[in-house]
Amino acid sequence: MENEALVRLGAFGGLFLLFAALETVAPRRVRKHPRRGRWLTNWGISIANVLALRALALGLPLLAVGAALDAEAQGWGLFNQLGWPLWLEMALAVLIFDFAIWLQHLITHKVPLLWRLHRVHHADVDFDVTTAIRFHPVEIALSMLLKIGLVYLLGPAAWAVVIFEVLLNGTAMFNHANLRLPLGLDAALRKVLVTPDMHRVHHSVHRHEHDSNYGFSLSLWDRLFRTYRAQPEAGHDGMTIGLEWQDTRPTRLGWSLWLPFSKR
Repeated sequence: MENEALVRLGAFGGLFLLFAALETVAPRRVRKHPRRGRWLTNWGISIANVLALRALALGLPLLAVGAALDAEAQGWGLFNQLGWPLWLEMALAVLIFDFAIWLQHLITHKVPLLWRLHRVHHADVDFDVTTAIRFHPVEIALSMLLKIGLVYLLGPAAWAVVIFEVLLNGTAMFNHANLRLPLGLDAALRKVLVTPDMHRVHHSVHRHEHDSNYGFSLSLWDRLFRTYRAQPEAGHDGMTIGLEWQDTRPTRLGWSLWLPFSKR
């Protein structure tokens, strides 16, 4: 698909720089660890994710966007049978994909094997824009397989997949940013979108708090399925971010990548 990679890369890079700048100007919390070490680790994990997807592409002929083009060519998937207007298909596809990501996220907290992978994300002892790219490569590969299956089932337009991935990456970086929003703006935004204060609750050290607010983009699903928690019990300044490893270990690349396979 022409220029698809450039669109995604440009949007990702531009939004990352924007939120990194904003959280520097208006931080919500004081960092526990220096930015440099954590950022090198989180970017290292992100690079490992890119390599994992490239390896996955060697075994699969198509990833998500390619699967959408293939489904269209073969006439597979729900939308390719209905012939609805493109704008409606794209809106429904984004909504369905967002719900699928919400449900996948909830499942990773409930299934012990998947939680071992997902806790790499939660082990980060600070919370900022790079936390949005801190996911174990195996989890990223499994997520891509789910996405490919859903693409073939729905048959969305390829640009709908691109738009969803840009929105998902953008909103994930926004709601992981260490960004102080005016309370009125936060209250208004979270009626539709997941805000940093809303998602920060999900990164609490306490199980009953990190088992809430699973949304990455829309706040609708948490409200609908009663997994919404408005604020952390200790307040945003007093809450503890991360899991049981409240030291420098989560800031190390090797330790973080090996965490799912450790005995703990």
